[in-house]
Amino acid sequence: MSTQEETQLTLPIDIKNDPEYNTHIKFMKEALNMAEEAYQEDEVPVGCVFVHNGEILCRGRNKTNETKNGTTHAELVAIDTILTNENISQRKYTPDVFKNSDLYVTVEPCIMCASALRQIGLEGVGRPDGRSPPVPITVGGYCHDEAIYMLRKFYVKENVNAPNPKKKANRILKTNDLVLEDSQD
Repeated sequence: MSTQEETQLTLPIDIKNDPEYNTHIKFMKEALNMAEEAYQEDEVPVGCVFVHNGEILCRGRNKTNETKNGTTHAELVAIDTILTNENISQRKYTPDVFKNSDLYVTVEPCIMCASALRQIGLEGVGRPDGRSPPVPITVGGYCHDEAIYMLRKFYVKENVNAPNPKKKANRILKTNDLVLEDSQD
């Protein structure tokens, strides 16, 4: 068995029987709230929360359009918040805070963010699709359809902040293949 296989968490076949189901749903919904905030600001709707000892340490959302900086992805915004926010750093930050924290994020971390997560020593990532990024432990399947819905909602409209915006007047939002827990607009 390879090192990566040894460190992967086996996903429950039926996530609703997972003893931590409610915890994972709670934190994924917080990440989805951050993604919705990004969507409302015409950003790609990606959000995340870092959880330390069962409580939210900080939140992050995409800010690439707002900052005109392609590196301000949700995960990096949250990491920066932890490292620079006096209220967080004075109260909770220690060198191993990341190792003892979990990240809940609405989409698979890109290679840049996955690298940053590995460099800070993060050991747990919860995300809706359940696939494993290049960080050790992934828990997935939680709020999957809600995360997909949010991305589809964004990509069906025109992104006026894109370098070359594409006309999308004839696109429709497909939702018939999704099972959404709450009614969506």
